Amino acid sequence: MELPFYLSYKEFESHYYDNLEQWFEEYHNTSEIDYLKALADLYSPYLYYNFAKDGLQADASIEIKDCFFPYYDRMGISFCTSCGNGKQSRNIKNMNHMFEWKTVTMMEYAQHILDKVNRFFSKYGMAKENENILDYINNDAVISPREGAGYCINYTQHQAVVPFLKAYLPCYGQTIDIAVYRDFIFSVVQIAALIDHKLKEVQNFEHSIHAKLRSEAKFKVQMSHQFLTICN
Repeated sequence: MELPFYLSYKEFESHYYDNLEQWFEEYHNTSEIDYLKALADLYSPYLYYNFAKDGLQADASIEIKDCFFPYYDRMGISFCTSCGNGKQSRNIKNMNHMFEWKTVTMMEYAQHILDKVNRFFSKYGMAKENENILDYINNDAVISPREGAGYCINYTQHQAVVPFLKAYLPCYGQTIDIAVYRDFIFSVVQIAALIDHKLKEVQNFEHSIHAKLRSEAKFKVQMSHQFLTICN
């Protein structure tokens, strides 16, 4: 079962039990704990643990290669001869690109994907009676090719954010909705709190989003301290 991804807390809460019922219909030998663990995996990539507040905060971002032609020196760059899936555009395959890693918001990433799909439609057309933008957001041939310079989409990495894109991108149109994105940034913390509350009710808080992200954050801090100790 593909769990629906909700951008607002109100929608998530109101559909919780309907989706749980569908979950049981598809997975007979399962429990609500399994359902909650799946929800935790779905929403945790858009959150991080804040030590100062001992709580979760929204972090809807993705790290991506920003590829460009090396017309001038830039700091923190590397050669990029096979971005994305190791494929290169026929027009630039003999030119060495360079790249730097950038962290962009999911809103910016979504607009980039939307632009790619719309350029594809502009070039090849679209049968509007039975096709829309959402039919192409996970099409490797549409989103992966690099068009000169710009963001290099990694198709494998892209899979993790497809549920968000399905919920956020319009079926038709050129731009994303900023207001909807702002609502998601506010709602995702509330959604996580509800998931964790229900896991606590069934005495399974160790699988909560809070516990998972807190453990990951502590591990990163420990690794950072070890690295500094070795360097010193």
